[in-house]
Amino acid sequence: MSTDTITRPDTSVDTRMATRSPWKLVALRELQVRLSDRNFLLGTGATIVLIAALFALQGFLMGGGAPSYTMAVTGSEAGAVVAEAEQALQATEDDASISTIEVADAAAAETALTEGDADAALLPAGDGWEFVTDGEPDAQLQGVVSESIRSSMLAANAEAAGTSLSELTAGTTVEMRDISGGNDQSRFVAWIAGFAMAFLFYMAAIMFGMMIANSVVEEKQSRIVEILAAAIPVRALLTGKVLGNTVMAFGVMALMGTVALVGLTFTEYDQYLSIVTEGFLWYIPFFVLGFLALACVWAAAGAMASRTEDLQSTTMPLTMVLVTIFIVGLSLDGAAKVIGSFVPVLSTILMPMRLLEGTAQWWEAVLALGLTAAFCALTIIVGARLYRRALLQTSGRVSLKAAWGGGE
Repeated sequence: MSTDTITRPDTSVDTRMATRSPWKLVALRELQVRLSDRNFLLGTGATIVLIAALFALQGFLMGGGAPSYTMAVTGSEAGAVVAEAEQALQATEDDASISTIEVADAAAAETALTEGDADAALLPAGDGWEFVTDGEPDAQLQGVVSESIRSSMLAANAEAAGTSLSELTAGTTVEMRDISGGNDQSRFVAWIAGFAMAFLFYMAAIMFGMMIANSVVEEKQSRIVEILAAAIPVRALLTGKVLGNTVMAFGVMALMGTVALVGLTFTEYDQYLSIVTEGFLWYIPFFVLGFLALACVWAAAGAMASRTEDLQSTTMPLTMVLVTIFIVGLSLDGAAKVIGSFVPVLSTILMPMRLLEGTAQWWEAVLALGLTAAFCALTIIVGARLYRRALLQTSGRVSLKAAWGGGE
């Protein structure tokens, strides 16, 4: 006679987690709800596809056709170097071209650059050459011209002397000089990248903040929160909601940022990839701390509402603050921008911008992060107090005064 054995699922892990770390269960539930929300997934996917499509379109419009450059030169020797560089460029791209315009002197060459008549200038400088640009040099043009100089001067030196390596390499150094002061294309790229990061934080704070508030008021309206509050501490419930949504917001932001950085490599601005990447890496901790500074306040706004219809009034002040931060952050300049980059939450928008522009030092970013972390701790304390005291009040919309001074 055989005996059938019934195997029961092992719930010891879940039980231990619920007993020791109930906030983890809440956080995992928040993540599961978001990842199973079809509208959320479709919206996020559509945004990522749109970002990729914009960069693909930019790459198609700007990258179509062979490269064509114009260089200002002051003599036939420089013209011969450019002609050799053109041949080297055409070895890889048949239709590529480097044309020359002859100018009288260095001043005339600089005028041609600033007026847009030339992409670069090749000028004699001592026993070498000077590659002059009005802005960030084109990496491909700079490379072929520098290589042409090396090969031609080595050949000439070898023919004239050919006795030592120092003589063979004489005159092959290329000094770089940018007469723009760094305020043209690089500044444009820095502004676009800074605006994108600011807009990403604004949208994430609004979207995921409203998700937190909605989650709280739905549980409160359905009276599920009374069961949850009886099973786990209210502080653990708040911690789980905040951390779960913060992880989700960070994941979406990181995914969109990565897609944008990859897309940048397919555009004419790919030479700025290292600068934008460094700015984005600084942006990550500012984003996380800035979002955490607001997350508990969003939860408190949800707890102060008794019905979903009340959310518009309880979340309106926070929404207006975010709109003001976004608009002010993009409009500040000069000393006001420097001061604003140290103001918590506003620094999430301004400090990455300053880092991209090269007007902020690393220690300034660290100081701004410290101030944001301190402000984050303060808002967590305030938000947690409002959340705890308003969560179980179901008689109607709870005012700020009542939530702050109400009973535990």
